Formats: sequence, structure tokens, C-alpha cells
Amino acid sequence: MKMITRKILTTTILLSLVVPLAVACTKGEKTDDQKERVLKIATSMGYGDDEYFRQQFTEIFEFANPNVKIEIIPTIDEKFRFGNQSGEKMPDPLEKLKEIMQGDNPPDMVILGYEQLQDVIESNLLTQLDPRITKDKFDTTGIVPAVIDGIKNAGGGKLYALAPTFNSSALVYNKKMFTDAGVDFPKDDMTWDEVFDLSKRLVKGEGEKRINGFSFSTQSQGDLFYGMQMYTAPLQLKMFDDKGEKMTVDTDQWEKVWSKMAQLQKDNVFPELFDPQKPMNRQFDQQNPYSYDDFMSSRLAMGIINYYQIQQLTNANKSAASIKGFTPIDWDVVTIPSHAEAKGVGGSISMSGIMGINAKAQNPDDAWKFIKFINGDEWAKLKSHSSYNLVARSKYLKPKDGLDFHMEAFYKVTPAPMENNMQLYRNNSNIYQVQDIGRQQLNSVLQGKITAREGLKIWQTQEMRCSNN
Repeated sequence: MKMITRKILTTTILLSLVVPLAVACTKGEKTDDQKERVLKIATSMGYGDDEYFRQQFTEIFEFANPNVKIEIIPTIDEKFRFGNQSGEKMPDPLEKLKEIMQGDNPPDMVILGYEQLQDVIESNLLTQLDPRITKDKFDTTGIVPAVIDGIKNAGGGKLYALAPTFNSSALVYNKKMFTDAGVDFPKDDMTWDEVFDLSKRLVKGEGEKRINGFSFSTQSQGDLFYGMQMYTAPLQLKMFDDKGEKMTVDTDQWEKVWSKMAQLQKDNVFPELFDPQKPMNRQFDQQNPYSYDDFMSSRLAMGIINYYQIQQLTNANKSAASIKGFTPIDWDVVTIPSHAEAKGVGGSISMSGIMGINAKAQNPDDAWKFIKFINGDEWAKLKSHSSYNLVARSKYLKPKDGLDFHMEAFYKVTPAPMENNMQLYRNNSNIYQVQDIGRQQLNSVLQGKITAREGLKIWQTQEMRCSNN
């Protein structure tokens, strides 16, 4: 009996949330068109018939539009779901998506990744949305610039898609550490050099008690090679040429970056390099369940934190009383630093569920209706209750669980231009090996074994050997 009551209560709550959405969606729409229609959606983001995908994007729309049946077309075959078990080569998801979009039975709309968007636009496979936005007076002013500008950049200033949610990062800092050191708190719109200068003043202690000033990740044993990509992305430093065939790292600009990272490592600004010879590294404290995180373990004054980590930090503070030696952290966030030559451009923003109308769509009107609905105000209001996603409409971006922090820091930046990773993977099958060579050389530079330029030359030379094998 209790189970039945619980199910009824759950259904009632769901309907109380969905019904207003249904009303909002049908408001102003013609009600005399009850003809059943099919809306075909192709997605390169995982497997289209996944329960999560439908819960995230389609269920509410189908409830509000019972005469529209949604057909999901995945671009990755089910047999590759758990890896390549048969030995058969897995198709390139982007190329497969483009093939499906131009096929005899094309999808009406697509949901794809940000790194794929520009390629699809330049292939003339998407319909420009600006005319429909203007005609329907669809409000885009409430969408945060981090999302709308990022999509416009991919389309040469025009909108070919919209994204309902995004994820972002900010610079988190420990207030007490700044106060104890007599250093002013960081603020929005700082440059990387300003943050590095601040971080040097926060370095304190030695060995187990050492406090580092800054890290590109709050996670212990973070890899600087991958972490600093948010530093290099706004500078448009590329590892490969535009065709993804030749390395482009043996340059003065790359040398300047690696030399700066090496000096900051020498100044103890970054956490110490992971040493596999130390089996009981300070990052592993059996009495501290948060020892995997330098910031939550009070070993780091500032670090780059992803939005979803806010929940982890909140939980840590809530459980502090039950953890021996653990003190709650008084913290806040500011925007990720930027370069003086690229002010306001961040390097750590990702958009989720980017959706556009196929240029060969047979049902473009329902496709636009779907995009308007999922990117509209009511959908954002409902989805804003999620702790792990940021909705694209700024009016619903507010701290949860009674927290009070500078929420705007997560969306007051512009996404950095992205290197076309798909092109790199297609043209260089040794990409992972090449990146690992770079990581090894950077570690040698950080350890003072070789100079930055020597490491870059070795990286470029060894990559050529890999490519020829």
C-alpha cells in the first residue's frame, strides 16, 4: 500500500511540473492540427535510445505534443556500445552523422557536440535559425553570452543551433588562506599573470604542511600537461596544423608557455609533481575521505573548479564535524583568468545538447518547435533544479541548497576557440601516443632536466617518427 501511495505521489509531483510546460508549449499554437507526425532526431552524443537521453530531452516535449512521435537515430551502432569487441573499425561519429544527414531518409534535426558544430556548419548541413528566431520573436537575450556567443562563433556570427545547458569552470579560492597571508581576494576579469602573482604570495610551508598557491585542477595528482590547455586554448596555440598532419610546437610562443610553467613549478606555486616512488604520498590520508582533492584538504589556496564539484565541496563542509581534523572551508569563486590579449575568453566551457535543423529536413517546423521548447524559459525553469547542469537561461542560474556564492563567475566568460579534435583524430592515428610524448617532455622540463625549447624540439621530432611508423 505504501509503495502504491509513493508512486501516486511521484506521478502527481511530475505532472505538477510538466503540465505548466505543456500549457506553455501549446500556448499560441494552432490546436486544429491533430495529425500525427514523426520528428526524426539524429544524435552523435552517445546512443539515441538511452533512457537518459529521452529523460533529458524528449519525454516532456512528447507529453506536451502527443501528436508528434519522436524517432531517435543514433550515429553509433549498438555493437560498439561497450567498445570494439569484434575487431571491426568503429566509424567516425562525425562522418557518420554527416552521412545520415544527407541520406535518402534524413533526420529533421541533430543533436551534436560543440567540437563538431563548426564542421557541420561549414559543410552546409544546417539551416540558419536567425530567420525563424526573428519571425517567432523567440527571446535569445536571456541566454548567457558564454553559450550564445560560443555558438555564433562557430557559425561565423550567425546562429545555426542552440544549446539548453552547459558546463563551466571558475576559479575557487580559500578565503582564510588569503586573510591569513594578508592578501586581497581575487576578483573577476583578472589576467593569468595577475593570478600567478597572487598565488606566489600564498605559498607556505614545506613537505606535508605545504600550501600551494594555484593549480589548474583541485584534484590531487593533476596532470599539468592536460590541465594547462585552458591556458593555451585562448592563445590558439595548436599542437598540429589545420590538417592535423604536422606538429607545430617548436615555436617561440610554445617555449614561452612551457618556460613559464617550469618557473611556477620551481616557485612551488603548483602542487608537487606526483612521485610514484612515494607509496604513501600526502594526497592519500586514510582519515580524510577528501584527500583526493587538494582544495578540500586545505593544501591549495586557488584552483580551477568545475561547476559539478560545487556539490562535492558543499557535502564536504556539511560532513566536516564528523571528520577528525577536517575544518569547513570558507570559499567563493571568480571568473577564470584570461590573457591580456584575449580578455574575457575562457578555456573551459562545454555546451550540452547542441541542436540544429538539418538542411534536408522533411519536417523542419516540428524540429524548430522542439528546439524552441527545449531552449525556452519553462524548460530551463524545470531543469534548473539539477545540481550538475547549468541551464543556458541566466535568470535560473542561482546557488542551490541555501548557498551564497558568486554564481556569475561560471558564465561571465566567452568560450575559447576549439582546435578541431575530430580532424586531428582522423588524420593522426597516433594522437594519444603523440600527446603522451609531449607530457613526458613537459615533465622533464618541470624537473629541470632539459630546457623548454629542448623539450619541444624532442616532442616535434619524436612525433614525426611516430607518424612515419
